Amino acid sequence: MKKIRVEDAVGQTLCHDMTAILENGFKGVKFKRGHVITEEDIPALLDIGKSHIFVWEPEADEVHEDDAAIALTEAMCGHGVSFSGPSEGKMQITAAHAGLFTVNSAALVAINSVPDYTVATRPKLIRVAEGEKLAGARIVPLVTKRENVERAVAIAKENAPVLDVLPFRPLKCAVVITGSEVYYGRIQDKFQPIMEKKLGGYGAEILGFTKCPDDINMMLDAVNGYLSQGAELILMTGGMSVDPDDLTPTAIRSTGARLVTQGVPMQPGNMLTMAYLGNTMLIGVPGASMHSPITSLDVFLPRIFAGLEIKAEDIAGFGEGGFCMGCKECRYPICHFGIKEAF
Repeated sequence: MKKIRVEDAVGQTLCHDMTAILENGFKGVKFKRGHVITEEDIPALLDIGKSHIFVWEPEADEVHEDDAAIALTEAMCGHGVSFSGPSEGKMQITAAHAGLFTVNSAALVAINSVPDYTVATRPKLIRVAEGEKLAGARIVPLVTKRENVERAVAIAKENAPVLDVLPFRPLKCAVVITGSEVYYGRIQDKFQPIMEKKLGGYGAEILGFTKCPDDINMMLDAVNGYLSQGAELILMTGGMSVDPDDLTPTAIRSTGARLVTQGVPMQPGNMLTMAYLGNTMLIGVPGASMHSPITSLDVFLPRIFAGLEIKAEDIAGFGEGGFCMGCKECRYPICHFGIKEAF
């Protein structure tokens, strides 16, 4: 680009947006990219502190901020995200549908290491709704070297998609509610409405709710019954204390399932238990889910419904950020709870 005085710019075309903050409260773009400067524009430009403008030099080996942002965004976004812009050089990336926001962290770091490029995102692996803002992409200067654009785009294409939203699958789900006090009607069950709401939020097909006394055989019969109906996710409530013979973890092991974890470094929800029995996931629901709006269960359910495998080696990493502050007004997931470190 070439810098010239505004007085000499009549007839020239602006190659970038010019923003202004005026005394009347206006804040935004005063002159758009592509605007042809007239004599009448000169006082207005001087009023917003612009004594010079930049004119595009086609022969320079440079890429405009808008074109640089568009090129990268198109290369790094998956089918689950939408994007708009550029506006003032920035591309806005949003969720095309509800699901789990994913980020290729290593690729994002590599892109942000390319001179001039900046891509800022929300934390990965959080549940998002259709239309929610996810990220913004731009270059810092008005132009960048073509080699920078080519390098950033190459990284994005090699690691595509860098940003995406995985849709939630309508899993066949069942809930086994354990506890003699509930089974015999001594106390009212409070888990069913809670589980109905949580599972319904993912579009789950709920096969049913079965109440069982503190009897391992009856619990296993209930699990096997749902397995025969094609259950893909079975949640078991009750019997999740710290005793060595806790019924729910014992029942889960008795099915022959591969245990992922009994307990997670998260509060509330320390007692969460997860296992795989073939293609079916078994979950021991922590008792905290009955009185806390958000627990470890709510951190893992989006991953499960999005089709991600829960791995034992990943569990320890949830300790950092795994302590809920118990805010009076819960704003999860707009907080640190369950935000696992990137690497």
